[in-house]
Amino acid sequence: MTDFFAFKLLPPEEWTRWRESGTFEGSPVDIADGYIHLSTRDQVRETAAKWFAQVDPTILAMVDLQPLGDVVKWEVSRGGALFPHVYGTIPLGAVAGHSKLRLGPDGKHVFPAGFD
Repeated sequence: MTDFFAFKLLPPEEWTRWRESGTFEGSPVDIADGYIHLSTRDQVRETAAKWFAQVDPTILAMVDLQPLGDVVKWEVSRGGALFPHVYGTIPLGAVAGHSKLRLGPDGKHVFPAGFD
């Protein structure tokens, strides 16, 4: 795949734990599935709506995939699309940036200006 960055959506308490520990081992659903779920820029809005509709705020972490190397696997998931899955941990140093997403009046997450 040509995407160098992917996105992890998290509730604030998981983001705090990631920052404090320096390593992300996954959300409960990731641990249960055996890999960390990430989304591409084109997929993350739908992921937010499907899995984080009631989470306000939601943290959007931009993950640089390059330093993760072979632990990233692109696998078919929702709608037959390829999603980046991390079979390992993600060090905080791989986070290229993060934003706090709030729910707008329409009930959808408001992404940062210029995200599209």
